[in-house]
Amino acid sequence: MNLLHLPAVPPTASTPDPSPSPTLPEEIEEAGDAFWTWFTGWPLRVLIIVVVGIVVLVLLRRVISHVTERIATGVPRAQEKGWKDWFRRSPIVGDALVMANPLASARRAQRARTVGSVLNSTANIVVGVLILLMVLTEIGYPVGPLLASAGVAGIALGFGAQSLVKDFISGIFILIEDQYGVGDVVDLGSGAEGVIEEVQLRTTQVRSIDGTLWWVRNGEILRAGNRTQGWSRALAEVRVPVDADVDVVRAALGRAADAVAADPEWADEFLEPPSVRGVDAVTDFSMSFTLHAQVKPGMQWDVSRAMLRAAQAQLRGVKVLRTDAVESGEG
Repeated sequence: MNLLHLPAVPPTASTPDPSPSPTLPEEIEEAGDAFWTWFTGWPLRVLIIVVVGIVVLVLLRRVISHVTERIATGVPRAQEKGWKDWFRRSPIVGDALVMANPLASARRAQRARTVGSVLNSTANIVVGVLILLMVLTEIGYPVGPLLASAGVAGIALGFGAQSLVKDFISGIFILIEDQYGVGDVVDLGSGAEGVIEEVQLRTTQVRSIDGTLWWVRNGEILRAGNRTQGWSRALAEVRVPVDADVDVVRAALGRAADAVAADPEWADEFLEPPSVRGVDAVTDFSMSFTLHAQVKPGMQWDVSRAMLRAAQAQLRGVKVLRTDAVESGEG
């Protein structure tokens, strides 16, 4: 047997590899490097977007809440003037008239807090949508089809709930423009006339004089008459016989108006001296005169009743019929 021609034996699998195998610390270090390389990509950018968005949202909500609560509570400014105060609007007569209304604080607070709630909700939606779109862009999701679908869905929702959207938009403008507020006496048309009890974004609640509570949708209000905003006009109509002496009646009514204006109970309610107009109407049996005065909001009815009482007392103490009329009547 020739041993020189024996086939070569291949190396077995147990032949040791000359390159050394990595140790456990090296494997941990390599895994950490791989994780850091992955984390510094889109996950880190997404985290930064979310954190910055949350911080911006918190700051916006705090600013909105601080401003609206300051307006609602009516915190007075310091007496001393700083350099910023020179650029602020000076108080006007309208501000003083609003502050004189006993319901002005509740009205201002409700309007400010409602507008603040709307602004907070808007900030939540806007910032949340921006964060979501930026995150989707970072992870590689195409936002174009999503925006197109959202636009179509928004159009469909707008057509389906256009009356609801109209009510909310009208409610926002009612509050921002201060058309009316809690405690105002208003006429909203269609028989909804009375005192405002609550103003919401969708509806307004009006309590009529007979106790009926009207719920009026803000989007359906075409006109709103406010009888207690800024200032009011006290009107007192007095009727006398058609053959009464006009000069005597006007003099008596003038004394009555002056007596009410000088009364300590009513003196603070007048914003201008009361006056008496001439003859406003003549019928077959009577003539009508009107006493009028500009008064504080909501006080016109009380002042009118006081002037009517004073007018009745003055007219009872004077002779209002003409002498020729009396003589002809006696004849």
